[in-house]
Amino acid sequence: MTTSVTATPAATPAVTRAARRLGGRFAGTVHLPGEPGYEVARRPLFPVTDPWPALVAEAAGPQDVRAAVLTAREQGLPLAVQATGHGTHVPCDGGLLLKTTGMAGVLIDPERRIARVGPGAQWGRVLAAAAPFGLAPLSGSSPDVGVTGYTLGGGLGWLARRYGFAADSVLRAEVVTADGRLVTAGPDSHPDLFWALRGGGGNFGVVTSLEFRLHPVARVHAGTACFPVERAAETLAFYREWIAGAPGELSTAVLLTRMPDSPQTPEPVRGRRVLAIKAMYAGGAEQARRALAPLWQAAGPVLLDDFRTVPYAEASMGGTAPRQVNLFGELPDPVIDALVRAADPESSPERVTTVEVRHWGGAMAHPGPGAGPVGHRDTSLSVIVDAEAPGLAAELRPYATGGAFLNFLHDTARTATAYTAADHRRLTEVKGVYDADNTFNLGHVIPPAPPAAGVHAAG
Repeated sequence: MTTSVTATPAATPAVTRAARRLGGRFAGTVHLPGEPGYEVARRPLFPVTDPWPALVAEAAGPQDVRAAVLTAREQGLPLAVQATGHGTHVPCDGGLLLKTTGMAGVLIDPERRIARVGPGAQWGRVLAAAAPFGLAPLSGSSPDVGVTGYTLGGGLGWLARRYGFAADSVLRAEVVTADGRLVTAGPDSHPDLFWALRGGGGNFGVVTSLEFRLHPVARVHAGTACFPVERAAETLAFYREWIAGAPGELSTAVLLTRMPDSPQTPEPVRGRRVLAIKAMYAGGAEQARRALAPLWQAAGPVLLDDFRTVPYAEASMGGTAPRQVNLFGELPDPVIDALVRAADPESSPERVTTVEVRHWGGAMAHPGPGAGPVGHRDTSLSVIVDAEAPGLAAELRPYATGGAFLNFLHDTARTATAYTAADHRRLTEVKGVYDADNTFNLGHVIPPAPPAAGVHAAG
């Protein structure tokens, strides 16, 4: 039997010089291959990639970030930045992996309804800090998700139909640019960088703090209801019409899924394939039930209903792993038929456990002036599948828009599809000003273009 072993990267002269230079100007911890801590520090949150960086630098503050960026450039080393490790798509083999996980501070200003967080902060800490004041961030489906990466990628959450993308609530950011400057990007300082950060991802620098609005949401009515899967086609056909009148306070998703066969799953649905409806209403139970009643009637009878009114911070909605995602303006019959077949193991050979159809729109489609480059704001629906299903992808492709949400996109060759053509063009211009040498070139990359007239790096 042959065992495959990945070789530990050798210390080249550039790596040796980089480690020596960091040792003299770095307050955090530097890990080299073979040293204690390296094996843990090198890995992303999920084992999608198996990175072997030449050294890992765990920053303690903005000056450490500056030192790492400058050292990587001086020594010609590839540079990757990782906070929580969510959304890690490309391994930093042989390069400098800069980790900002330890920079996880969270400050809440309840009077101004503002949060200020470090790049390593996760949503759980922000939720807990904001809840006592009846305030909520535009967080994602899990409290373990990192705030900064999620927000820079746009940020789609269960309050998005009421308040927009998380990026739309960003007020300013402190950023270490590719040339090692620490700048503040906001409406009146580095405005083009500020625009690019709100949806353009981590292409333009390393964010060392992020400031964003909180919203007056103390409690929500939320949960999941399960219905017979045999009503799937009829319910999806009703859903595509019903969403046109759904209030902005209400976010919904219809899932075709197999419930876990475990003691934790209630008996009525344990191990069964079901039609599930997830929803969150930013308001009271009475208004929520009234808005959802027609959908319940179309999907009924109810097998399980766990909806309740809870503090927003306790509304655990979860999410479907976005292995395959398509965006739609409408949901025609052939798409519905394909989804129903794909979710049925008896009629589909592909290993699909969950198909999720989710409604967007609302405030997402109506940003204020100067909003960032979050793409495809006019998207009405998405279809998220928890497995790679080439047959289903081929069936859906003729009806999908061809666009993508950056936070859901794994294929780094399709980065441009997350933006409108005009926004992508402008992003390349901003990239050309702030990172002309493409220092930040791992993951979803915006290629630099020659600076356009009117784009200035100086604040």
